[in-house]
Amino acid sequence: MAVSLLAHEVSDLCLGKPALKSLPVSATVADALTALKRSGENYLSVWSCDHSSRTTRVDFNDCRCVGKVCMVDVVCFLCKDENLPCPSTALQSPVSVLLPKVPGLVTHIEPHSSLLEAIDLILDGAQNLIVPIQSRNARKKLLLHKQSLSSTLHNGREYCWLTQEDVVRFLLNCIGIFSPIAAFSIDSLNIIDTEHILAVHYNDPASSVLPFISQSLMTQTSIAIIDETDKLIGEISPFTLACCDETVTAAIATLSAGELMAYIDCGGPPEDLIRIVKAKLKEKEFRGDFGTNGRGILINIVSVFIFVIFVFHVVGR
Repeated sequence: MAVSLLAHEVSDLCLGKPALKSLPVSATVADALTALKRSGENYLSVWSCDHSSRTTRVDFNDCRCVGKVCMVDVVCFLCKDENLPCPSTALQSPVSVLLPKVPGLVTHIEPHSSLLEAIDLILDGAQNLIVPIQSRNARKKLLLHKQSLSSTLHNGREYCWLTQEDVVRFLLNCIGIFSPIAAFSIDSLNIIDTEHILAVHYNDPASSVLPFISQSLMTQTSIAIIDETDKLIGEISPFTLACCDETVTAAIATLSAGELMAYIDCGGPPEDLIRIVKAKLKEKEFRGDFGTNGRGILINIVSVFIFVIFVFHVVGR
């Protein structure tokens, strides 16, 4: 039975997968921010070729996915000390500054590769496996396709990606093959790493959590929020942060870790936390004038861009 399971090919896991929405490596952080908002995707792939270029000759037969970006990458980048004084300049940085320096997080693999090969790559650290989509209409799509910044065609083909969750979900659907495992306790399987837990106290400044946020995004984990007795009371998940927009930067700059946990909850930030953020912005002399239409224009020497958006979308509520 196990042999039968491992005989599956990677293409078996790609059925129904949508084509990757992408950015060229020549795009800017602002381009990435706009694309993330418009696409509705948590992650966008970054490719070595630029399909929108009309002046530079590009060999589209050697186009590779070189990484992935999400809203958490943008927020962490804008929160850096060197970027807070002038976020508008930071947004013009190349999107490559958002890509992690760890090799192998994104890896290409052929659709006829075995499931065992995919599992080996994941165990070696790959988080996303880039797989060509097998389609009879690929040639027709290539002929009709218009070059654009967000092209889904590379090397004349469309691609999807498989995540660690996709592989685990596939294996869980075949749990009958591993029937003895279902009866074991999680502790006995030794599948939880208890030695490298990221944790902060509730009252710690949210800004102090930034290094942990970047690390948790890399390791696909969450940050534990604990009380004075080291009891777990919640978590800050990079996946929840990825569903926020860049205005969460203001919350990170002003709230505690526990308050940030509540702020990014899927139900939206509570009104009392919005008032706290507004008050603390004023305490830090991030001042602005509020118009009669209920929307504020926040002008300060630290952030001309981030906090204007914050007032438009949050304070003006």
